[in-house]
Amino acid sequence: MNPEKDFAPLTPNIVRALNDKLYEKRKVAALEIEKLVREFVAQNNTVQIKHVIQTLSQEFALSQHPHSRKGGLIGLAACSIALGKDSGLYLKELIEPVLTCFNDADSRLRYYACEALYNIVKVARGAVLPHFNVLFDGLSKLAADPDPNVKSGSELLDRLLKDIVTESNKFDLVGFIPLLRERIYSNNQYARQFIISWILVLESVPDINLLDYLPEILDGLFQILGDNGKEIRKMCEVVLGEFLKETKKSPSSVKFAEMANILVIHCQTTDDLIQLTAMCWLREFIQLAGRVMLPYSSGILTAVLPCLAYDDRKRNIKEVANVCNQSLMKLVTPEDDEPDEPRPGQKQAGPSPEDCAAKQEGAASGGPDGSCDSSFSSGISVFTPASAERAPVTLHLDGIVQVLNCHLSDTAIGMMTRIAVLKWLYHLYIKTPRKMSRHTDSLFPVLLQTLSDESDEVILKDLEVLAEIASSPAGQTDDPGPLDGPDLRVSHSELQAPTPGRAGLLNTPGTKGLECSPSTPTMNSYFYKFMINLLKRFSSERKLLEVRGAFIIRQLCLLLHAESIFHSMADILLREEDLTFASTMVHTLNTILLTSTELFQLRNQLKDLKTPESQNLFCCLYRSWCHNPVTTVSLCFLTQNYRHAYDLIQKFGDLEVTVDFLTEVDKLVQLIECPIFTYLRLQLLDVKSNPYLIKALYGLLMLLPQSSAFQLLSHRLQCVPNPELLQTEDGLKAAPKSQKADSPSIDYAELLQHFERVQKKHLEVRHQRSGRGDHLDRRVVL
Repeated sequence: MNPEKDFAPLTPNIVRALNDKLYEKRKVAALEIEKLVREFVAQNNTVQIKHVIQTLSQEFALSQHPHSRKGGLIGLAACSIALGKDSGLYLKELIEPVLTCFNDADSRLRYYACEALYNIVKVARGAVLPHFNVLFDGLSKLAADPDPNVKSGSELLDRLLKDIVTESNKFDLVGFIPLLRERIYSNNQYARQFIISWILVLESVPDINLLDYLPEILDGLFQILGDNGKEIRKMCEVVLGEFLKETKKSPSSVKFAEMANILVIHCQTTDDLIQLTAMCWLREFIQLAGRVMLPYSSGILTAVLPCLAYDDRKRNIKEVANVCNQSLMKLVTPEDDEPDEPRPGQKQAGPSPEDCAAKQEGAASGGPDGSCDSSFSSGISVFTPASAERAPVTLHLDGIVQVLNCHLSDTAIGMMTRIAVLKWLYHLYIKTPRKMSRHTDSLFPVLLQTLSDESDEVILKDLEVLAEIASSPAGQTDDPGPLDGPDLRVSHSELQAPTPGRAGLLNTPGTKGLECSPSTPTMNSYFYKFMINLLKRFSSERKLLEVRGAFIIRQLCLLLHAESIFHSMADILLREEDLTFASTMVHTLNTILLTSTELFQLRNQLKDLKTPESQNLFCCLYRSWCHNPVTTVSLCFLTQNYRHAYDLIQKFGDLEVTVDFLTEVDKLVQLIECPIFTYLRLQLLDVKSNPYLIKALYGLLMLLPQSSAFQLLSHRLQCVPNPELLQTEDGLKAAPKSQKADSPSIDYAELLQHFERVQKKHLEVRHQRSGRGDHLDRRVVL
């Protein structure tokens, strides 16, 4: 420093002492400065006061010489003490050079800067609040200082500043929030601790409503919640807990929509504490905001659904996620559906929050279950602005259905998540059938694919959704549309579905005008499409048919109209080109028809064939059942067409008798001994009225080799009584009874010809396969 330079009004002795390396001499100089400034205050000499402060700042505090900087700092503190309550008039000039020294490389100088600023703030008190942001900025840097003395000094200053803010009602929260939002993303643990401590203080001040600005800092708080330090995490938990309490107390002032996106993102993180906390917040938001959250359902489902598949290690998260899911589902009501059914081809008018949201719902923070495909990872914005809260709430299904479809298509997703997705789809079809009808084409293929799931519960829920689609009034259209989804096309020569109102596919001259397409009023165009694709799936996945086929069909008979299911399947199988599959499928359907409790009513309907509907059903079943000779006979037994059964068995002599054929005859004999055919066995008592029943059973006996089934049926027939012994006196006088007359509405001769044509076709196919060398001749020589 130039000794000849004029530092007036500072005396040469003061200047020399300020530059001294000894603290005691600098302290003496500070006392002299304090005395000098007091005189200027008494004289109201503001010019000289400013000159002193400027000199201490420019020539000392900002000097290149370290001792000069130390002297300048202590001198500025002395000026503040001398100014007393008037220091507020010069705070900018006093504070700025001190804050500059916070960045000094010398730790002792940073400590002196803390000490000087402490004295300045202590004198000024509330007057420093207009400069709070610069003070906070400086302190946030010192909070992470590596020197313990500096950190200790900054903590003293920090406590003083907190006391001032707490006792003041003039704190500028609006001006502070941007700085807080910036500093809250610091990765330093001490800086984070500093931020959290200040948020706690501000939250405790009654006159400061930090809840209004919670959307600005909520994401940063969740970031801090993932800190490695237990103490910081605990502090952050406390802060978030306080905010959640405030949210519950005054939900009307909470900006739910602006924070929902933040929660969705953090619900997908890998940190258990963050995920659980965010999920708890989301649960409260849904319950507090109610239908306000509906427009953001797709983002919420993206976050919640994967959590439902968690195991016991994350049971808490799973339970909260389940509550979120159930609460959100309850918000969807019939009022969310369209008032009138849209015209075919009508499109949704205008974009919805879901349209944009569904493409951006992935986990921006890189969560494990964040996205289903690339379209979900283009951004992090899921929700519309907060103004949407005040707008009328409209449920837009596009985004929701896209999320549900995505999760259901993901084979790696857990079973409970798949069940939840199917429950959602079922709920939406029940509550909003008209809106959902527009999405059926996109959902239909994946719902069919889900029938191959490993879980019976998933399949059951899937069938409930498919049944609702097939029976929903919203699906009633004049045009059934494309028969298959994009991956389930059928050619014109394959399975074709009739349009509603069209004559049945079997309505040929030979069937005497009997309709064989479903006519149940509860079914729609998707019902027949469903039956077609279900059979295609059984055809392509024989294991599915073998393991789950009966289960699926029985459940469908409970969920839908059993008669329509059997009617439509028989109708479709009539045109099946794969005769082996047709035979297998007919055998499966026949077993279900004869043995399942779910088909009790349908069996009773077929027993007597008294109504045109039952006769129509019998003709339809018969023509498809002809793919399997033994099942055709069992159908005749069920419908008490014993004479026709006998005629069929007579034709068996012309068939190729194989091991499989004899096995099926064996199974039929076992069925005759079951409760289903109790009425048939009792009819054996009336020999004269049922001669063809007895002949048919003897025909089966003659077909069988002398196996256990042969012995079983032989013993049964031995029990048939001698008709002469059963005659009573009245019976001898009465005219002999005759066999039950066949229904005049059914052309049994034509049916028998149809049976012969089908069997001839099966024989030709077997011979063709045998000629190619890929068929094992399993005929048995009797």
